[in-house]
Amino acid sequence: MLNDTIVAIATPLGEGSIGVIRISGPEAVAVGRRVFQPKVNRHWYVQDNYKLVYGHVVDPANGEIIDEVLLSVMRGPRSFTAEDVVEISCHGGIVPLRRVLEVVLRQGARLAEPGEFSKRAFLNGRLDLAQAESVIDIIRAKTDAGAKIAISQLGGKLSQQINELQQELLGLLAGIEATIDFPEDDIPDESLQNMVDRCTALIKVFDQLLEHAATGKVYREGLRTVIVGKPNVGKSSLLNALLREQRAIVTDIPGTTRDVIEEVINIKGVPLKLIDTAGFRETQDLVEQLGVEKSRALLQQADLVLLVLDAATGLTDDDLQVVDLVKDKKVLVIINKIDIDRSLIDLRQLQQLISYSDILEISAQKNIGLERLEQSILNLVLAGKVTAADQIVVANSRHKNALERAKEHLEEARRGLLAAVPADLVAIDLKSAWEILGEITGSHVTEDLIDRIFADFCIGK
Repeated sequence: MLNDTIVAIATPLGEGSIGVIRISGPEAVAVGRRVFQPKVNRHWYVQDNYKLVYGHVVDPANGEIIDEVLLSVMRGPRSFTAEDVVEISCHGGIVPLRRVLEVVLRQGARLAEPGEFSKRAFLNGRLDLAQAESVIDIIRAKTDAGAKIAISQLGGKLSQQINELQQELLGLLAGIEATIDFPEDDIPDESLQNMVDRCTALIKVFDQLLEHAATGKVYREGLRTVIVGKPNVGKSSLLNALLREQRAIVTDIPGTTRDVIEEVINIKGVPLKLIDTAGFRETQDLVEQLGVEKSRALLQQADLVLLVLDAATGLTDDDLQVVDLVKDKKVLVIINKIDIDRSLIDLRQLQQLISYSDILEISAQKNIGLERLEQSILNLVLAGKVTAADQIVVANSRHKNALERAKEHLEEARRGLLAAVPADLVAIDLKSAWEILGEITGSHVTEDLIDRIFADFCIGK
């Protein structure tokens, strides 16, 4: 338990019906008593948990009423932080929230750092590290599927799997260390084979967790999808069609889009960061040149490329330049304007130039073929293997990296057993794998890493 008391605004700033000030720490109730005047029950602070009390926040310095509020008390350890927590529900708005916060700060509370409430929940044993990280994932979820993954992790589903893996590793480690204690005895053949088999089984579990990690990252962070093509092929029209709104300006004049337009759409639970770029071509227009350069930079960061071609013009030199830029990326080829003409694109020539995953004929203006395009994006991203509710989905890049490193040590231990290397070397790899898994749940983690993780949280959470 930490010794100081922290406070922060826990709701977004702006106009709203309610805003919440959250106080946590050993002096939370005492601070609440100094700034809160109840309307009826003057002994509210001795009541049980989870009682709402109506009254006013008053400035102790001059008796001025700051706001009409509801106050709730949640005593530790039965609170989010496992400390005493007081929450003051004020009228929503920047001014009342700021004034209440200032009064609380003058009574000895300290302004909370980003994520400090969740950090205290972790340090006080209320949540493990993986569960604490899921809190911010829930807040930032862009789709229902992403939220379901985060909620599953908050419930401890991933942590339980990690703990089970650690227990298996401990069992293996105990068997190996027993042979270290009695070096004159070789590992019996049947015991050696049993250890090898157990390592093999554990590696399969790691493989299952890592198999869909890329998909999990998409659910968590979104798929960076860049729309590219020469000018006037219908990139902005495609963006508008997928968004179901007129977000980008569309004209018949080539080079209309000179800057990048970015929007997030939800395709059956998968968030797509859809980016419309300037058309690739040689131009003397300085502004358009800057747009093209920016588009090139974004293309390098893309998870998926939607290459748009014009069915009415066939493959031109400008198209071939764009094809050369995207040939090493994950690409969906989209032939647009099939309502005008659909016979001028040579698919065999295109196949020789680029290895695309699918080719789709659409009309962005007439909304033809869009459902098939959306399904093709889903098929490409998910590969037909997983949905958010199917199984444990590793959605956090830090967790994925830890699993990969732990698996490497486990594979090295298995190779050591098969090669009859000294048992103490095998034990080092098994212990390393066990410790790395502890980085996910927080049982083995440095203070610097904890600080970095919670620094990404919002203030008040």
